Amino acid sequence: MNNKLVYTPGPTEVRENVRLARAVATTNPDIDLEFCEFYKNTCEKIGKIIKTKNDVYILSGEGILGLEAACASLTEKGDRVLVIDNGIFGRGFDDFIKMYGGEVVYFSKEYTKDINEEDLEAFLEEDNNFKYATLVHCDTPTGVLNDLSKLCPLLKKYGILTVVDSVAAMVGEELKVDEWKVDIALGGSQKAISAPAGLTIVSISKDAKRAMKERKTPVAGFYCNLRIWENYYDNKWFPYTMPISDIMGLDKAIDNILEEGIENVLNRHEKIANATRKAIREYGLELYLEKGYSNTVTVVEIPDYIGAKNLTDYLLKHYKLVLATSLGEYSDKVIRIGHMGENAKLEKIIPVLNFIDEALRILGFECKDRLVDLFNKHYDEVKVIMK
Repeated sequence: MNNKLVYTPGPTEVRENVRLARAVATTNPDIDLEFCEFYKNTCEKIGKIIKTKNDVYILSGEGILGLEAACASLTEKGDRVLVIDNGIFGRGFDDFIKMYGGEVVYFSKEYTKDINEEDLEAFLEEDNNFKYATLVHCDTPTGVLNDLSKLCPLLKKYGILTVVDSVAAMVGEELKVDEWKVDIALGGSQKAISAPAGLTIVSISKDAKRAMKERKTPVAGFYCNLRIWENYYDNKWFPYTMPISDIMGLDKAIDNILEEGIENVLNRHEKIANATRKAIREYGLELYLEKGYSNTVTVVEIPDYIGAKNLTDYLLKHYKLVLATSLGEYSDKVIRIGHMGENAKLEKIIPVLNFIDEALRILGFECKDRLVDLFNKHYDEVKVIMK
């Protein structure tokens, strides 16, 4: 299993120093006060990366735990919740809202582009009686990126709390939680952070905490109740036994990001994403999206006579390359190139593009140019200027 080249949009490759950090002898996280300090320090380092002074917590569970926990902690029976739907995961928030008794109202747009804030404002002018809104930063099945810097302040203008799934964007895309007025920001360890799967990152604003505290009914359940974390540090007591080895690995992955510099990490993602998209188009393939491209994943349409599943099967069999198609109706239409985290590096993407190129030619695709040559040309052209 460990001799495959995995280039999916998460889980991503984990650096050796992160794997070794998970192997270090551990203490008892329930009673050793040093671990409490270690945990808090890790949370604060994450807060620096995502630009927030809000409380940050690390939960024991893959990123979906955070999505459900946010909805469980905010939703009471009959609450109207706005689901911003321009992707499979964006619409998927509705399951959690309904599960906890909320009334879902959709703001649905095309899955081929990001949400236009003018369209959203026109909608909100007519109907804005919502307790909170859910939206996805990068919706991984199609790779669309929504502009939180415009959407979240707009929602807050109407007094609507914001719950943001940034699992596939956090660290690979700029995220300014406080400036952009994100009430609950959710991330996962296994995407651009490049730590092993199994941990959720959540930041919670004072407004979100107030809404949870002012509930008329208790949260249904314990594990998905975000209020159980509120006083962990003052009490030096965790709600449950923490997965200490996983958190030690996450801490090392965060150190890797801080040592490189978050601006450099973001630049690296943007440069590789831009060059990949330009190369794909010039090569003769179509991108699924019309606009709103994420720097963490590129989604490419595969001709019907080849088939996306046939291509990924061929890549696995002949090159040991694990590449993903997508979900639902896209499962045999597109492939997803996951240039995020440790995978967003030249030495990682070059062989992947070579394998894709060779496999497509063998399966009948005709192109005079080599995909990797096009990538190299455009990579040298791209000059990234951070906002």
